[in-house]
Amino acid sequence: MNEVQPIRDPEMIEKMKSILLKQSYRDWFMFVMGINTGLRISDLLSLKVEDVKNKTHITIQEQKTGKMKRFRINNDLNDHISEYIANMSDQDYLFKSKRSNQPIKRVQAYKILNEAAQKAGVSEIGTHTLRKTFGYHFYKRTKDVALLQDIFNHSAPSITLRYIGINQEVIDRAIDEFSL
Repeated sequence: MNEVQPIRDPEMIEKMKSILLKQSYRDWFMFVMGINTGLRISDLLSLKVEDVKNKTHITIQEQKTGKMKRFRINNDLNDHISEYIANMSDQDYLFKSKRSNQPIKRVQAYKILNEAAQKAGVSEIGTHTLRKTFGYHFYKRTKDVALLQDIFNHSAPSITLRYIGINQEVIDRAIDEFSL
């Protein structure tokens, strides 16, 4: 099985957004929220309107680690949130199933992302792609692995770099330039 990768190409990110928006506003928003927060899919899917409405930060207890996490909502995301939740009540899940008042499940999130990725020509995708895409682009912009390690609650910078695919990228580049 291939390891899930971040979406490195900004054009592919835009292609995914476009495909998802045609499919469903909810699906588009899940993708946008995921790549702008770096939250794990389990934490993302459990968010309710009240967790993000008129807030500057998302504060959650991470399901995987049990640790508290406080994450800043950037201005663009704040605008998207306001638009998305306009007709929703505070108790609504952000990513509500079409069949119930419960949030979509991880498997459904995977199907949504995978189908859009196939249409966009993106491979090695999974639910962690959103988190990894956030991490990859955050690192590329800031070059601050310590800060990203802190955001992701990783125990070492090497884990963070491997997680976002930077190590592999460096190895690939080195091999490309290596010849005997």
